[in-house]
Amino acid sequence: MALDRSLNQQLDRSMPVAPLAIIALPSARQLGEKISSYISDFRRIDSNSEEEIPYRDNYYQDSYLMDVNLERFQTGEGRAVMLESARGKDVFILVDVMNWTVTYKMNGFVNHMSPDDHFQDLKRVIASIQGKARRITVIMPFLYEGRQHHRSSRESLDAALMLKELFEMGVDNFITFDAHDPRIASVAPLENFDNFVSPYQFLNALLATCDDLQVDKDHVVVISPDEGALDRTVYFANVIGADTGMFYKRRDYSRIVGGKNPIVAHEFLGEKLDGKDAIIIDDMISSGGSMLDTSRQLKEQMHAGRVFVCTTFGLFTDGLEAFDKAYEQGWFDKLVTTNLTYLPQELLDKPYFAMADMSKYIATIIDFFNHDAAIYGIKVQTEKIREILTAYNARERKALESAGDSSLK
Repeated sequence: MALDRSLNQQLDRSMPVAPLAIIALPSARQLGEKISSYISDFRRIDSNSEEEIPYRDNYYQDSYLMDVNLERFQTGEGRAVMLESARGKDVFILVDVMNWTVTYKMNGFVNHMSPDDHFQDLKRVIASIQGKARRITVIMPFLYEGRQHHRSSRESLDAALMLKELFEMGVDNFITFDAHDPRIASVAPLENFDNFVSPYQFLNALLATCDDLQVDKDHVVVISPDEGALDRTVYFANVIGADTGMFYKRRDYSRIVGGKNPIVAHEFLGEKLDGKDAIIIDDMISSGGSMLDTSRQLKEQMHAGRVFVCTTFGLFTDGLEAFDKAYEQGWFDKLVTTNLTYLPQELLDKPYFAMADMSKYIATIIDFFNHDAAIYGIKVQTEKIREILTAYNARERKALESAGDSSLK
C-alpha cells in the first residue's frame, strides 16, 4: 500500500535511539513473542539491503525478548531478577494487567494474579533496570484502573496515581490502547502518553469473516452502546461512510449495586434500522450484560439485519454462557475483540468469534518509537481504513459483475 511505503521511508531516514529490547511479562508473553517475530521480519528485510544501518550488529535479532524472572517468596512477596543486561538499550515493557490466569503460591495456597499484582510486578521490573536502560517505555494495552479515572466524591483516583508513580520512577513513554477515558492523559500533561485505537483491525477482521458485508450508508449503521463510546463510534462511521446511532443508559441513582448505580434500561437515539447491519463499537466487555441487552434491542425492537459486536477488550468476567445463549437466540452474529488481553481457548473456538490481531500493529509502533520517527501516520488510521475498504468494495463489485447483477449497470 502507498501509505505503508511512505511510513517505511520514514524509518529509512531515521536512526534507532539505541539497541531494541522487549520485556514481555508473563501476563503478555504470547503477545510479546508475536510482536518480536514481526519486528524480526521487518528488520530482516532491512538488513539485506546494501545501505548502512546504524547499530548493525544489534539491529537485526532473531528475538528481541529479554529474559527476566519474577520470583515469589512463600509469604507472597516478590522480586524481579534480570537474566541479561539492559544497559544502553531502548527497553519496551509489555504487561497485561487483566490476565487472571497467571498464578503464584502464598502460604501454600494458589493465588490468581489481580491487576494490582501485575502492576507491582511491572514496577519491580522497572526498578531492576532503572539507571541502566537508555530509555524505558511501558506498553499497557488495558489501562490499569482506567475505569477509576475521575473523582466525584471522597474516593481514590487510581489511574492518575498509577501514571504519576510510573513517570516518577523514570518511565520515558507510556503506551495504552483505547483508554476508557483518554482525558486521563491530562494527569501528566508534560509526559509522553500515547493512546492508540483499533478501528482498522476491527474492520479488517469483519471483512475477513463476513464476505457479503456491504459497507455504506444504505446498508450499515454504527452503534454506540453508551455516551462514553460516542466519539470512537462517530469516527468509525464517518470513515466508512455509514450512519450513527446511540444508546444511553438510564440508571437508578437511588441505590448502588456492585459499586455503581444499576442500569434500568437502554434507550436508543437514532433513525430506523430496518434491515440494516449494525456494528457496535465499544472499548470493553466486562460481564457483557449491557452489550447483550443492546444487541437484543437492535434485533428484536429495531429490526436490524445482522449485529456485529466489536470491542477492544473482551474480559468476559462472568464467563461465556450468556453469549452462547444470546448467539443461539440470534441477538448477535459476530463478536470481534482484540488479543490485547488474555483470550481463553474456549472463546477462540466459538463459531461467533473473530480475533482482531494487534501484534503487527504494536510491532510497528515499537519500531517507530525505537527510531524516534513520527507516529502520526500509524496512530491515525483513516487512510488505511479507506484503502482496505476500497479494495474490499472493488472485489465485491467484480464478484457482482461476474454474477451478472443488473443493479451495477
